[in-house]
Amino acid sequence: MHVISYRRLREFTNKHALENWHKIASQAIWYNLVEVQTVFPQAEAVGNFTVFNIKGNRYRLITSIDYQKRLIYIKYVLTHAEYDKEQWKNDPYF
Repeated sequence: MHVISYRRLREFTNKHALENWHKIASQAIWYNLVEVQTVFPQAEAVGNFTVFNIKGNRYRLITSIDYQKRLIYIKYVLTHAEYDKEQWKNDPYF
């Protein structure tokens, strides 16, 4: 999968470890959510997004995955508290 907006991950990675997720995702070939969940069992579909739990549920990585084009768009990287506020659900692609 090709990851779009890696800059957002890099900015957040300065504070928190997301490099492992990026390494795995960028080498993956996924065709659907079930295949994603074989690697990241807690990944889930929420609206049009796929949400990953990062670092023991401390952070949420919210992505939009185009399985046909093999692209992952990084939408948001949030703490658990920020995620729970659900402001990210105002995204027009949600």
